[in-house]
Amino acid sequence: MMIGSIGQQVRRRFRVYWKLIKSLQTGLLLLTGLAGYMSARCPVITWQTLLALTGSLFLAISGSTVLNMVYDRDIDAQMKRTCNRPLPLGQVSVVEALLLGATLSILGIGWAFTLSPLYGCVVFAGFFFDIVIYTIWLKRRTAWSIVWGGIAGGMPILAGRVLGFGQFDWIGLLLSLAVLLWIPTHIMTYNLRHKGDYKRSGIPTFASIYGDKLTHLAIALSSVVASIAMGLAAYGIGMTWGYLRILAVLSAGLLFLAVASVVRPSERLNFGLFKFASIYMLSSMLLVLIETM
Repeated sequence: MMIGSIGQQVRRRFRVYWKLIKSLQTGLLLLTGLAGYMSARCPVITWQTLLALTGSLFLAISGSTVLNMVYDRDIDAQMKRTCNRPLPLGQVSVVEALLLGATLSILGIGWAFTLSPLYGCVVFAGFFFDIVIYTIWLKRRTAWSIVWGGIAGGMPILAGRVLGFGQFDWIGLLLSLAVLLWIPTHIMTYNLRHKGDYKRSGIPTFASIYGDKLTHLAIALSSVVASIAMGLAAYGIGMTWGYLRILAVLSAGLLFLAVASVVRPSERLNFGLFKFASIYMLSSMLLVLIETM
């Protein structure tokens, strides 16, 4: 009976921790890191290296996400879409979440440095930009914080490329730029959908500072540049024309929705763009992985 009770407690704790790391977001960023590594077409790719890359990135990304949750717990408690997260509900204490986030981050970044000093520096840079620059310093002060959040989001794919290629190169920088510019599309469409929540929490967004029209225009422009950057990077990797055509179709869909949201903005179209932006990034990363296997 005692063993069964302990097992149930462990499963409940795991479910709480799984919510803290935002598994879908973490999974997508981890996928970009794997795509960046595979894009280097390494002469020797071993399962040990792939496992180490996966483990170090997962720990580092998860840790920073938990620490974000700790710092933003007051904001989350005020917003309808986030008030049911573990910290606002009291499912986990602040101290426990802080220890979890710090432990995961230290393990992930430390592991990254053992694989490659340059790879470790990029992983640490992503952590620093996300926690210190974006979350602590800028998120509550300026709507432009999403640019720095985008830089943090572009670090996993750059880290993967650096680990595989051994140095920085233009393809890795373009891949990182594509993710960086995809993130404003993702976040700003979400800002528009939940304007009331962000207003109540006092978080400045593009929509609240510059208005919906300019926000839609910013989304369209970032989508255009993100698509161009991804296309050039894919060409540089040596992606075959068959996969490039699929990427072109996906990019055209993203651009169509982005432009349509400027010409005829609506809540339904905005939500469609939000969903498609995630599909676009996921599909682009899968195309890179499939092409380079």
